[in-house]
Amino acid sequence: MSSNKKILMLPGDGIGPEVMHEVARMIDWMNDHRGAAFEVQEDLAGGAAYDAHGTSLTDETMAHALASDAVLFGSVGGPKWDNVPREERPENGLLRLRKEMDLFANLRPATVFDGLADASSLKEDIISGLDLMIVRELTAGVYFGEPRGIDTLPDGTRRGFDTEVYTEPEIQRVAGVAFELARKRSNKVHSVEKANVMESGVFWREVVTALHEAEYSDVELHHMYADNCAMQLVRNPKQFDVIVTSNLFGDILSDCAAMLTGSLGMLPSASLGAPGADGQRKALYEPVHGSAPDIAGQRLANPVAMMLSYAMMLRYSFDMMAEAELVEQAVKNVLTGGLRTADIMSEKTARVSTDVMGDAVLREMGKLSASSSAHKVSGGGE
Repeated sequence: MSSNKKILMLPGDGIGPEVMHEVARMIDWMNDHRGAAFEVQEDLAGGAAYDAHGTSLTDETMAHALASDAVLFGSVGGPKWDNVPREERPENGLLRLRKEMDLFANLRPATVFDGLADASSLKEDIISGLDLMIVRELTAGVYFGEPRGIDTLPDGTRRGFDTEVYTEPEIQRVAGVAFELARKRSNKVHSVEKANVMESGVFWREVVTALHEAEYSDVELHHMYADNCAMQLVRNPKQFDVIVTSNLFGDILSDCAAMLTGSLGMLPSASLGAPGADGQRKALYEPVHGSAPDIAGQRLANPVAMMLSYAMMLRYSFDMMAEAELVEQAVKNVLTGGLRTADIMSEKTARVSTDVMGDAVLREMGKLSASSSAHKVSGGGE
């Protein structure tokens, strides 16, 4: 395998360092057993960076992120930083990473593993076998649109305002990612907006439709309003394959989809930029869950979402498909075997800590790797 795979690791706040530690162990295992040759640099982001430097992301850390092949991000924020200046809030560090790395496409899979359907609050027959992907536009829309602010009207009434704005290229590129993903899955895309009440929604639908007709007519395309999509996710989620939507609606719908699986602690994500001249994309990988400061330092955190985010990194940044599948299968086997962290406990399962879950997944990776090697040797001798 090629060497010099540069990873910037930003554990962040709350449970971020705990779940990131389990992935650091995975990276060491990959270096030792698969010759992966990852070079890891660790730095501060979010509240931890604010405490150390007075800013949620330093210019130096930003430069390291731009120079890396991929960024692994834990979680940021917590009540401790509620009163810091708005421009230095922990979440602003993450927003800066997304914006300056131009990570416009956020991929959030929602998959229900065998044996975990009972962890969902929905009926097992509704979510068993679920496998959908939400593609959220990440660098435009209402979170970045101008004008925005809080002002006072002539009559003394105060108002707050944000602007939902998209350009044609911004919609085209994220929709293109969704169509390309669908071609490798079940070849179906739902484009989600609010064209019934929002001009930006009308424009979104027009642009997606035109792109579909011009380049992706082989993919089945459906349009759906965001409120209906939220309802359908809890009514009949298996009707979806790939959902593509705006920054705001993607934020909401992906968390809704996450709970179909039983826990936010189960869901990974990848944020991808456009391919460069060398074909490589800037990318950041993070779990969907937050910093959960109420359980930080207690070994209660579920590390699976961070582990699966690492698997997405192996797949999308380094084209290491076999290694990605190894991580995913190891996680699946451990969960099917009945080991669970507190957030996904059910009857006849064993509750384990963050590090014990990490131990179990690493052991399973070793078993699967040994079995695969033995099979190859056996096959080669026939």
